[in-house]
Amino acid sequence: MADYLIGDVQGCYDSLQSLLKKINFSLDKDQLFFLGDVINRGDKSLETLAFIKAHTDNTSMVLGNHDFHLLACAFGTITPNKKDTFTDILQANNSTELLEFLLQQPLIIKHKEVFMVHAGIPPNWNDSIAVSQAKQVEQYLQSQDVGHFLTQMYDNNPRTWHKDLDKLEQCRYTVNALMRMRFCQADGKLEFKHKMNFDSAPRGYQAWFDHKERLLKNTDIFFGHWSTLKHVDRAHIYPMDHGCVWGGALSAIRLSDKKVFSVSC
Repeated sequence: MADYLIGDVQGCYDSLQSLLKKINFSLDKDQLFFLGDVINRGDKSLETLAFIKAHTDNTSMVLGNHDFHLLACAFGTITPNKKDTFTDILQANNSTELLEFLLQQPLIIKHKEVFMVHAGIPPNWNDSIAVSQAKQVEQYLQSQDVGHFLTQMYDNNPRTWHKDLDKLEQCRYTVNALMRMRFCQADGKLEFKHKMNFDSAPRGYQAWFDHKERLLKNTDIFFGHWSTLKHVDRAHIYPMDHGCVWGGALSAIRLSDKKVFSVSC
């Protein structure tokens, strides 16, 4: 039995199936963990999400910013933009079932002492803070007032997290950090404009995983989201978005030995 962690599929269903063939994925014995952004930008969002939902005994996923955006468009007052390619999900006969399934997905998975998350974990968060803040968001996603909640999450503020924030502010920071973060300060202050490689950090900021006093620096963290990351040689840090939807590769990493398998897209 093997555990495979897969980077951002973003609706590239055919590439996903090619990758599963390459790793000889077995429904009888293997587990797949998707690191968020399973839909949007590619041309087969419906097939991708339906595949994950159909094989829940063998698949798990964390929510990414594109998955969250679909939910906000479906349940909140957010309008899809011209680049969105998830209309196939919204118009599907089983759209309600697929969207309800997506609402049940976590922001963080802790499995065999490793963390899986879409974007990253703020450097000033320890294990318990990360898990508790993620669960707080998950409770709202599974509430009766999910539409109002999702709409309230569309803001870049607050840029920093502290316990005195109200619950919605804490959730907004958590969503932005776990799903969108690239660069931040040591206290977790977020920066959203820069998307290039980690060695091109804006003044006063570093890649979230590069802060020397990061509280989870001895914990393996697997994440997606940052397709422009190049040659990251950091202990316990495993970026898995290899830019499939942008003509790069779709990749899976085998948890037992950290071997990476990729297919060109």
